[in-house]
Amino acid sequence: DQIEYFARHLPNRNSAVLSLHTHNDRGTGVAAAELGLMAGADRVEGCLFGNGERTGNCCLVTMALNLYTQGVDPGLDFSDIDRVIETVEYCNDLPVHQRHPYGGELVYTAFSGSHQDAIKKGFEARETQNDEGWRVPYLPIDPADLGRNYEAVIRVNSQSGKGGFAWVLEKDQGLKLPKKMQADFSRHVQQVADELGRELNAADIWDAFRRAYHVQTHPKHFQLVRYEESRASDGTRIFAGTIAVSGQEQSVSGRGNGLISSVMGTLREAFGVDIDVVDYTEHALGSGTDARAAAYLECRAADGRTIWGCGIDEDIATASVRAVLSAANAAVVTPTS
Repeated sequence: DQIEYFARHLPNRNSAVLSLHTHNDRGTGVAAAELGLMAGADRVEGCLFGNGERTGNCCLVTMALNLYTQGVDPGLDFSDIDRVIETVEYCNDLPVHQRHPYGGELVYTAFSGSHQDAIKKGFEARETQNDEGWRVPYLPIDPADLGRNYEAVIRVNSQSGKGGFAWVLEKDQGLKLPKKMQADFSRHVQQVADELGRELNAADIWDAFRRAYHVQTHPKHFQLVRYEESRASDGTRIFAGTIAVSGQEQSVSGRGNGLISSVMGTLREAFGVDIDVVDYTEHALGSGTDARAAAYLECRAADGRTIWGCGIDEDIATASVRAVLSAANAAVVTPTS
């Protein structure tokens, strides 16, 4: 009100620059400056990251980037904010707090499961939106606009939810786990986090996934060596190949309505492993000539357990065969309480 009254009643207003100099003693330095601009002020005085006497002055970084997020060009360049922080800390001999808005080390990082899930969905929505507007929950600005990357946006510890490790696996390995498989894998992540007692990195999560679903691990009970698929005269598919069982190669064969059912028939007849397919999904990993494929199988074991399999290969058919063997390996593992 004071700013608006002063601006309206100041003689020769157009010849004056109405400047704001706010302090942060009540934690409202930036808010007061923003309201002052809306009331008619022309300029804001402050300091980078609010350094100043007592609780500091208006933070020009927060002020400028608040304007930026609302589509207003503040006229300041923070495209390399880490270099700005380095300079400020050197000159002032004071650290920038890790949770300082826009610049802190942790301000674009989510540990909470609900926050991670919302951020993950926000990034997914960006892939299909028809404009360039930034609308990712809990991230008021695109970190890339400040010279940051997305590597630390979601970090995983024992308190994280499904969205956290699903994001990490997708960004690090290209895997897009089905929702129900995320729920299954979460217990493995929780166990590893509890055992290590620290934040999990991408390598930890990938290693836990490989061990949980017998992906690219050696040794394991069932290991695909080679196979061929053919069609019988009655239209059924025949699987014939070599599977290593606990390191010993065996020639096996079986038939079914499709490749997956023929592999399951083989496992049932040759090894007594009885599992049924509940759901199947697949997707490409990458694009072009170097693309691979990932296949996911939800199965039900003879004892009623739900088990999951995952296969990765350059060929989608072989990826599905590996997924069946992944589920079979899970089926022969004695469940722990």
